[in-house]
Amino acid sequence: MRIGLRVFLGYFAIVALAALLLARVFVAEVKPGVRQAMEDTLAETANVLAEIATDDFLAGHIADGRFAQRVKNVQSRDPGAQIWGFQKRAVTTRIYVTDARGIVVFDSAGRDVGKNYARWNDVYLTLRGQYGARSTRSDPNDPNSTVMHVAAPLRDASGRIVGVLTVAKPNQTLAPFIARSQAKVMKWGWLLMGVALLIGLTTAWWFARQLGALQRYAHAVTAGERATPPKAAGEFGDLGQALETMRTRLEGKQYVEQYVHTLTHEMKSPLAAIRGSAELLEGPMAEADRARFAAAIRAQSERLAQMIDKLLALAAVEHQQALEVHDRLDLNAVVVDAIAHCAKGDVEICHNGGECYVEGDPFLLRQAIVNLFDNAVSFSPKGRHVDVDVSPDDEGRCQVRVIDAGPGIPDYAMPRVFERFYSLPRPEGGSRSSGLGLCFVAEVAALHGGRATLENFHLGGAIATLELPEA
Repeated sequence: MRIGLRVFLGYFAIVALAALLLARVFVAEVKPGVRQAMEDTLAETANVLAEIATDDFLAGHIADGRFAQRVKNVQSRDPGAQIWGFQKRAVTTRIYVTDARGIVVFDSAGRDVGKNYARWNDVYLTLRGQYGARSTRSDPNDPNSTVMHVAAPLRDASGRIVGVLTVAKPNQTLAPFIARSQAKVMKWGWLLMGVALLIGLTTAWWFARQLGALQRYAHAVTAGERATPPKAAGEFGDLGQALETMRTRLEGKQYVEQYVHTLTHEMKSPLAAIRGSAELLEGPMAEADRARFAAAIRAQSERLAQMIDKLLALAAVEHQQALEVHDRLDLNAVVVDAIAHCAKGDVEICHNGGECYVEGDPFLLRQAIVNLFDNAVSFSPKGRHVDVDVSPDDEGRCQVRVIDAGPGIPDYAMPRVFERFYSLPRPEGGSRSSGLGLCFVAEVAALHGGRATLENFHLGGAIATLELPEA
């Protein structure tokens, strides 16, 4: 499982669990909270009515006095109230009064007068000076038929409890408010879950994207490709820069060690030739031999100088991770400029070009093409010519194809032609090159997003191709 998915699942599991617990707590607390508020209101109402009803109760007119008449009038009233979006068109409160024995002496509903309510908690506790309240089903088989009863004592002039007034209200009247509150809690809970999901997805995607970019960069560095650290924020950016610094230092150390080893190995042959010729020149010899050995020293010195110059140019290109110059170039103009800078000798370079534009560094491209020309000229016999063709292909690339008239490439050398310091003997006894030219061409091609190839031409000789993305 990818790390981004693991991060997302872990984050979402925590948020989902927290949201679920909160939703359950809120939903579970809505109903008790509303009923507690209603009980508080009923308790105050019961005490207010108890004070109003006391005179009629003590006078023996609780069932037919002014209090009873007013309560009966209330039952027929239309409140016409709009309470938080719900219409209230009838009074659902029931009021009943019991004497000191718990016998109902007044009932606003007119159904339980004369019954003994002494066993109900509201009456039982209130007669004993305690807070009396109960919630009882009006239909034993219906859990939604509960009615809340809250009582208040009726006292005589001496303060003795002589009766109980109870206010009763069905809990079902609160059901719309409870249902709406619960629905809102669930709605916002699901919204929270959706937002958490979106944040989790975004965070996991960003996290996976940053790690993926660093992983691709590490793989590219491992494969020896040119790569720049990904653009990232925060710790990921610091990690990318740290990896780049580590790569640069490690590559620099390995690069120097490899180059020193290879360069010393390649310099042994020309230095040995120079030393041998110098030792021979110290003794007496014919003038012709002296001139031959002096020429050998000069040739080997030039080879060393050329090797060092090309090695420095190659090192500069290999350490360049990206192009510093991005000019729009006419590739044919670059080829013409390269022909002018190429030592052609007795070999003619024939140029045939179609319209081709690329984007890159003109100096590096010219040097790469000069190296291709030098290589082709050195393998072509005197009096022959090198063909250069510049044309676009069908895949959006521009090609510079250089075809020489040489003997071609041996099969054993084909895999190594772009290897550093690898070279083949020239025709007609010519000295080997530094073996750095084609390697330089390959590096410049890669730096421009292209590639370089070398293969045998079907009509004879070899064909070197430089492919570059078309601008």
